[in-house]
Amino acid sequence: MAQQTGSIDRRAAMGIMTLGTGGTLAACASGGVPLAAGQPVAPGFDAQRNEYVLPPLPYAYDALEPHIDAQTMEIHHAKHHAGYVRGLNTALARLAELRAGGGDASTIKHWAREVSFHGSGHINHSLFWSGMGPSGAGGGGEPTGALRQAIDRDFGSFEAFASQFRAVANAVEGSGWGWLVHEPAAGRLLIIQEEKQQDMMLTGVVPLLGIDVWEHAYYLRYQNRRSDYANAFFNVISWKEVSRRFAAATGH
Repeated sequence: MAQQTGSIDRRAAMGIMTLGTGGTLAACASGGVPLAAGQPVAPGFDAQRNEYVLPPLPYAYDALEPHIDAQTMEIHHAKHHAGYVRGLNTALARLAELRAGGGDASTIKHWAREVSFHGSGHINHSLFWSGMGPSGAGGGGEPTGALRQAIDRDFGSFEAFASQFRAVANAVEGSGWGWLVHEPAAGRLLIIQEEKQQDMMLTGVVPLLGIDVWEHAYYLRYQNRRSDYANAFFNVISWKEVSRRFAAATGH
């Protein structure tokens, strides 16, 4: 099985991407400081080319074995995620054409929806990859520090949080995502569902940890046993990265 060996630019890898309704993307370095001019806005966007790009994984395709298999990772990243990148860039190009007076003006609704779907898919997956790490080498275990305190405060315990997160992911109807998010109005953590790529995402929340429960994320190894996949996912969560996102969102 071929392995993903590309490396993410160090400053780009520090970027935090926050997704609100409509797939809005904001990027900043650790602590909320914008990246310098000329740097990629975040893994997944090339500022010099002014287009979205497929970010390389920070680990090999087989690095998450046995919890997520190499074949699934390669297909998921190189085919599905790459498709969202192409779809997003195509939709943006068609909208630019319409603004310039070309094309069929009646298609604007279609292309706007394509931006929402493919753009959300691209950002969701970029967060998904960097939110995982090899078990025992950055992935798995439990969170510590300010994030752990917030989880205990808002869910009662890590065990209660994990149980709810798995249940929410398992209960997504059809295809979609489960997300741990920071809700800034109340300053608290929530677990929410996101149908497809973009529906039901609560406006203004900062995504911290997402689990992809589209069947292409787990079917080769787990078939229809989504709950087994959700259980295995906890062995590869990069709590260091989730904590970094939490710190960037809250200043803690």
